[in-house]
Amino acid sequence: MFEAQKREIIKAGISLDRYGLIALSGGNVSARMETGEILVTPSGMIYEDMVEDDIVVMDIDGNIIEGSRKPSSDTDAILYIFKHRPDLKAVIHTHQPYATAISLIEDEFRADLTTLANACAGSVKVTPYSSPGSEDMGVDTVKYLGSSLAVILAHHGVITVGTSVKQALYAAVYMEEAARGYLAARAVGPIKHLSDAQIQQAVDVFKYVGQGTGRIPKEMTKRITN
Repeated sequence: MFEAQKREIIKAGISLDRYGLIALSGGNVSARMETGEILVTPSGMIYEDMVEDDIVVMDIDGNIIEGSRKPSSDTDAILYIFKHRPDLKAVIHTHQPYATAISLIEDEFRADLTTLANACAGSVKVTPYSSPGSEDMGVDTVKYLGSSLAVILAHHGVITVGTSVKQALYAAVYMEEAARGYLAARAVGPIKHLSDAQIQQAVDVFKYVGQGTGRIPKEMTKRITN
């Protein structure tokens, strides 16, 4: 069941590796089906080695419906997020190095680069430290997520979310791109900030990017000065 969705999850996992957001079997990808089932990648498997039968299908309480593999060690956290954010359809967890490094020096990754504002719908909070494999990862994600599409788990990694696997994947990839730029700038001097209004403008403009929406209204792109 859900063969096409399983293939999409595996493809997303391979993309995480391709873009340097995980290594070997790190991280996980999960998705909620329209009928309520949760699809989760298995624990300890390299994404390129996965086939559709390796993806575990479970209900919202973690009862296995289909699959013989052990699900991700972060399943408790994943299920907590899905239970408490019914608007979300996908959760991705990575160990991406540049975004994770920000958790060692900041309590928030402010969207001073439009890439972050676009892909993550604004600034990204850093959660307190929680043990890998704990439900606390999910609790903190729900608490700190707000209207953003991501949180950074202190000393650990990143969780991104979305209404689709694609949206969660884009949030992870573009956050890492923004983190590289931010850390490069911070290493050589003070950071120049966008205002809250400028960040919100970047968030709003991104809603018109892609094939499903009309052209960006000119009044929406009017220059905002600090």
